[in-house]
Amino acid sequence: MNPVSTPFGRRTLLLGSLGGALAGTFGLSACSSGSGSGSDLQITLAGPNQWNSDGASFGKPWEELIARFHADEPGISIKTVVLPLKEFKQTLATQLSAGSAPELVFSQAAHEPHMIYPLTDALKKPNPYVEGNKEWLDLFDQRYFAPGLPNVVSTTSGDFEYIPFNLVAVGVYYNTEAFAKAGVTAPIATFADLLAACPKLIAAGYTPLAMDNSDLGVGWTVKTIANMMLDKYFDKINKYDAKGNEGQAEYLSPKGKSWARAILTGDISAHGTPEVAESLRLLKQLFDAGATKNWTGVASSSGSVVNLRDFQAGKAAMAWGVPFGYGALGDLQGKVSSMPFPTITASSSPLSTGAPARFGTSVGGTSYMIPSTLDGKHRDAAVKFLQWMSVPAKIQPWLDATGGIPAVKGARVPKGVAGMISGVWSEPMRMGGLPSGPAGTTELSLYDGYLLGTKPLDQELDHLQDMWTKSTRELVKKNGWDKEDWAKA
Repeated sequence: MNPVSTPFGRRTLLLGSLGGALAGTFGLSACSSGSGSGSDLQITLAGPNQWNSDGASFGKPWEELIARFHADEPGISIKTVVLPLKEFKQTLATQLSAGSAPELVFSQAAHEPHMIYPLTDALKKPNPYVEGNKEWLDLFDQRYFAPGLPNVVSTTSGDFEYIPFNLVAVGVYYNTEAFAKAGVTAPIATFADLLAACPKLIAAGYTPLAMDNSDLGVGWTVKTIANMMLDKYFDKINKYDAKGNEGQAEYLSPKGKSWARAILTGDISAHGTPEVAESLRLLKQLFDAGATKNWTGVASSSGSVVNLRDFQAGKAAMAWGVPFGYGALGDLQGKVSSMPFPTITASSSPLSTGAPARFGTSVGGTSYMIPSTLDGKHRDAAVKFLQWMSVPAKIQPWLDATGGIPAVKGARVPKGVAGMISGVWSEPMRMGGLPSGPAGTTELSLYDGYLLGTKPLDQELDHLQDMWTKSTRELVKKNGWDKEDWAKA
């Protein structure tokens, strides 16, 4: 998200050298906080700050959580190392490869299965912090964290490698006072209602939708719109299951085999599929009507709320965000609620089939794993912390303060973020949006010329088709699909 990473756009800036990566871990750019005395067994947790822009702390709610753990386990202290958002993946990947990673590492670091201590056996045993529990795994919401679900176990080893502390979702935060002042009713149900709300919010003194020059705002908007508009093609292009075998998948990814085949065969194309151009038209219509006026000149200040500065300051009425961005809203928290992106109906486009807006809720928020290189006592202490983080009563104050959506059963969803997991919106996208460009292409660069009016629609469609073809060729080569007849065209 970005969130540091989520289904909604992942950003990584590789460090220039091995030395830079190692220095960034416990030195120059990494600050830390901890609890306990020097006589404790100390373990270190290293990851990015998903909740605020502080380079020294994940925030007061996290510090209080660590203090509660230490009160329950006075012989174990936790040191938290805050890694830079743009560098954490490379830093942790380098450490895992070198065998020098700390006891707990953020799960999005690239690794081989042998570098991670498998948690499968531990999850089959009781969690000692929950009386009567027979299997630790039973504590989790099985809709999101269970064998057989995407991205839950290693596709290579089949083992559980990480424990989720919360779930990831996306939605639209809105300022309840701004809506009341403008006479706008929430949640906004349709795209037509969203456009109608924009002039009311402007008249009331607000920018309708906060936007900045990150990939997130543009990417999440076009992804949501295109998924609705292209829903009618789901059965037509659905030729392979999630593993790439002949059959059908429940949900399609633009980086999957079915989408790759559709692009190279022309079953879906920028010019030949009218819903593509219609998605762009609707995207621009919204940006023209409600986005921050100078959005391309607004630097991103958060990986969890788009244009956090304007929204937090009360200048904007709505902003895309993720649940753990709630903690960054400060005094605005009591004035904020959340909702799904509105559904596109026939009143906004004759090409709409009324397919509802979806985004999906999944693991991939705050999740940590244990390196395989640890000795017994440090590994056991790390497992204890992961078990403790799976107990609803232990983590509820942290979830409430940060807006975290619980991954375990029995914990409450904070009121301010409840709209992000409401109804069909919480179900995964069937089409997955639109393909991206080749490696190194930003989401913003795919659409900014068209949105700014410097690139007419026909040129934009040419640009997208070129990017899609190049990225699909990369996927074909990477996944070994080049022997397929459709891939030889």
